[in-house]
Amino acid sequence: MAEEQKKSVMELSFEDRESLVRYTTETGKILPRKFTGLSAKEQRHIKKTIKQGRNMLLMK
Repeated sequence: MAEEQKKSVMELSFEDRESLVRYTTETGKILPRKFTGLSAKEQRHIKKTIKQGRNMLLMK
């Protein structure tokens, strides 16, 4: 297996579906900061990235 380097939250793009699934529920809702443990800036980035993925029909 190739070693997978963990990307920081700010480096994620909407194409990284496998990484973004961690921040959503099974129904596709974005998890709040209370559950993700992210800073406000990181949470805004995740929200924007997930919504971009949804618009591109890559995510639920």
